[in-house]
Amino acid sequence: MERVLGIGGYFMRAADPMSLGAWYRDCLGLDADENGLWRQGAGPTVFATFESETDYFGSRAQQTMLNFRVRDLDAMLAQLRAKGADVAEETQDMDGVGRFGWVTDPEGNRVELWQPA
Repeated sequence: MERVLGIGGYFMRAADPMSLGAWYRDCLGLDADENGLWRQGAGPTVFATFESETDYFGSRAQQTMLNFRVRDLDAMLAQLRAKGADVAEETQDMDGVGRFGWVTDPEGNRVELWQPA
């Protein structure tokens, strides 16, 4: 059986694509080139499905949620707050998995930040 090798891209609709791309670059440090190519660091990727009624993604209108691995969750959340980003107050710790925090981008998409254990 043929299998996928990894995530090849993540595509988002945006009212202002240039501005949203700049937010991801300036707030999260996502350094994509002019074609959107971003070479991420090696590490685990989680693919999981959730019940359709979950509140975990924030808005019920949001069908998917992007999760980024981070080295230092507290430093990333502080950086985002300093830039005026909409950062959730709560964080979550999962034994053996790591720590989680959330930010909502300027288009209203909730993004999860994960510091692996």
